[in-house]
Amino acid sequence: MPERQSDPKRLPNETPRPPGELEELERVWAYPPGWRKISEINNSLVGVIYIGAAFLFFLLAGVLALIMRVQLSHGDNRFIGQDFYNQIFTVHGTTMMFLFAVPVMEALSVILLPQMLAARDLPFPRLSAFAVWAYVIGGLVFFSTIFYGLAPSGGWFMYPPLTLTKFSPGDNADFWLLGIGFIEISAIAGAIEIIVGLLRTRPPGMTLDKMPIFGWSMLVFAAMIVFAFPAVILATMMLEIERSFGWPFFNAAQSGDPLLWQHLFWFFGHPEVYIIFLPAAGLVSMIVPTMAQRPLVGYRLIVVALIATGFFSFGLWVHHMFSTGIPALSLGFFSAASMAVAVPSGIQVFSWIATIAAARDRFRITTPSLFILGFLFIFAVGGLTGVMVAVVPFDLQAHDSYFIVAHFHYVLVGGMVFPLFATFYYWDPMISRNRLSERLGRYVFWLMFIGFNVAFFPMHISGLLGMPRRVWTYPSAMGWDTLNMTSTIGAFILALGVLVFVVDIFVRFRRDWETQRRQTNPWNAGTLEWLPSDLYSMRSVPIVTSRYPLWDQPNLAEDVAAGAYYLPNAATGRRETIVTSPIDARPEYLLEMPGPGWAHMFSAVFTAAFFLLLTVKAVAIALVCGAVAIFATLVWCWQLDPPPRGRVEIGGGISLPTYMSGPSSHAWWAMIVLILVAGSLYIAFVFSYLYLWTVSPGVWPLAGSSPLPDLRWAASGASLMLLSILAYGMADRALPKPGSISLSAALLMIAGALCLIAGVGIEGYAQWRSGLRPGENSYGAMVYLDIVLTGQLVATVTLMTGFALARLVTGKLDAQRRVSFESAALLAYYTAAQGLLGFLLIYGFPRMLG
Repeated sequence: MPERQSDPKRLPNETPRPPGELEELERVWAYPPGWRKISEINNSLVGVIYIGAAFLFFLLAGVLALIMRVQLSHGDNRFIGQDFYNQIFTVHGTTMMFLFAVPVMEALSVILLPQMLAARDLPFPRLSAFAVWAYVIGGLVFFSTIFYGLAPSGGWFMYPPLTLTKFSPGDNADFWLLGIGFIEISAIAGAIEIIVGLLRTRPPGMTLDKMPIFGWSMLVFAAMIVFAFPAVILATMMLEIERSFGWPFFNAAQSGDPLLWQHLFWFFGHPEVYIIFLPAAGLVSMIVPTMAQRPLVGYRLIVVALIATGFFSFGLWVHHMFSTGIPALSLGFFSAASMAVAVPSGIQVFSWIATIAAARDRFRITTPSLFILGFLFIFAVGGLTGVMVAVVPFDLQAHDSYFIVAHFHYVLVGGMVFPLFATFYYWDPMISRNRLSERLGRYVFWLMFIGFNVAFFPMHISGLLGMPRRVWTYPSAMGWDTLNMTSTIGAFILALGVLVFVVDIFVRFRRDWETQRRQTNPWNAGTLEWLPSDLYSMRSVPIVTSRYPLWDQPNLAEDVAAGAYYLPNAATGRRETIVTSPIDARPEYLLEMPGPGWAHMFSAVFTAAFFLLLTVKAVAIALVCGAVAIFATLVWCWQLDPPPRGRVEIGGGISLPTYMSGPSSHAWWAMIVLILVAGSLYIAFVFSYLYLWTVSPGVWPLAGSSPLPDLRWAASGASLMLLSILAYGMADRALPKPGSISLSAALLMIAGALCLIAGVGIEGYAQWRSGLRPGENSYGAMVYLDIVLTGQLVATVTLMTGFALARLVTGKLDAQRRVSFESAALLAYYTAAQGLLGFLLIYGFPRMLG
């Protein structure tokens, strides 16, 4: 990094800035006029849409909860029918977990992170916009199934065998499987954006140990999505395949096992709790220091605690399966792990309490503060009951009772919803001209706090009295009426609090869409999001020297607004942001960013249509929509990877390149994260393969299934995979100089893709020729699933290779401008590696058993 960063007191640029510079910046970042505004991809607009949609789903799911509480208010009630209750019970849980809890945290990251990092935007704004529109469309269609009797009714956990076709005929369960699978893909797209954004777009000087704690929590959050969500994506894929084609993964009558679903689902489901909690904890760690007017106590310990919580959470999934008859050794291990996770959570709680206790003058009691204090109480209760259910004998008694319902609502609502409302009140001035009412905010808090505890605390008792969860009604003679009526009254008090909040939003929230005018730092906070900003984010990108720069760097706000720091203008005449190194945040290059467009939106709409039409078995129309979605995605990607524009000045005598490839490129990082997702999914497959072998070894060769194909088939397939790696490697070296076209590079790319296609094709032919069929037993299903998983990667690589070829032919791909090829090649290398591992597993494991 240049000398300026080592001397932060010396500002990079002199002020006043040249006339017309600010106007040019405003022009470049202006929203499209009128109805075309929806084609905008700026985080300041997309983030608000994202949060609004997530909150809408929270309200809709809340209405379903009130209907359930009315039904359960007294015994022998017939307010609604059993099937409808099961549907709203399923949609309530699904909506809260998949359409509200995770998306709202990604939405907050979209709107907050660029401000906290003083970046113009996150590095893939169109990917963010695609994820948002896919989520909105898919979510609304899924929720609407409740109105025409097509909603799933198997619970948000969708356990087989209840959800197999035999017990759940019709399309209801398919809406859950395809809809949620699609929405998870949207969540993964958001996670890629967050990881690359946090590691590559921090301002100069913001080393990792100066990153806002919310950034750390979102980094762990996104990493957990990368490793946890593929398990549930694989599970939904397997269940949908079994429902549609009869491949027996979960059907015990054909050597499958329904418990496999629980393993895969809870490998995702338990980290999901912390995926929701950790960002909320990060938000609390941002608000508490401001209200205390002093830095957070134990910053480094909290970072370690966040990472430890994320790590531990992957060792807890069996915590949900203590009553399924697993071995005693496993019970002991997972029980201990469930208790151990309380340690890092406790570190965070004590750090917040210490910060409050050490407040400068006195901890300010405001509406955000009240929600934080309410969160500490409720989450502590949920944590204590969590330790209780981690004790196996107690869990066996309380399992599937209302005690569990009370426990997870205390954890999830206390650990996530209360911090979220604190966030709404705390950061509202950042995006609205008016602050929400402090007086109404206190009413909102007390109504929600009292209502929540009145609603859910009695459930501990009703659960201990034996009331099972997931029941439509119960006999009055059981003596649970009073407790349930109390819970229902509490639920309506809680809902009243939310209603007052909604009224306040309608009355006072005013967004200035043209200039993003807002209040400036009303809380005297110390972090960068409270710097003066506009649609382009900050006027200039500051040098950061501490964790609370607004407290420690005098005149920072004035200097940033005057353009005294880096990139005070539109250096390339387009939207752009500075990309920095991942550890010490040294400026590396200038990333040119895309502007408004429609391709990502068409891609989202038709991708959603593809999945939803498949659900209702409209295959032909679905395929047409899928083709349109692919075409729109190609159009979208064609506009990326602009030509290098040489070096440009960003201020202080520093010039940066405008193009980067290889490991320094943000695109390379995104592809690596995507490969980690694919790798996690394949590891979940390997686990499933080995698990089903332990359940039904009798159908595995060489014991009882069809004979294994000859090893020559595996050798041929593996050789083709290796040849594809070689071909892509040689194509890399054969890329032409700028301005020319290389026939050898084109032929090598084609050869690489053909080798992959042939490798998978040979494996499919060999298995079919051996007489093995996917519907025969669980072994056959797993073998063909392996081919499907690698085959879909091969299809993607082929598509990307075709795209790279088109760019090569049109002169948009060469040895310098090479990102599109690098992305295809990286995925091809991974695909070949996965294929080789597949051959080793399918051909080697049964032979190893003898």
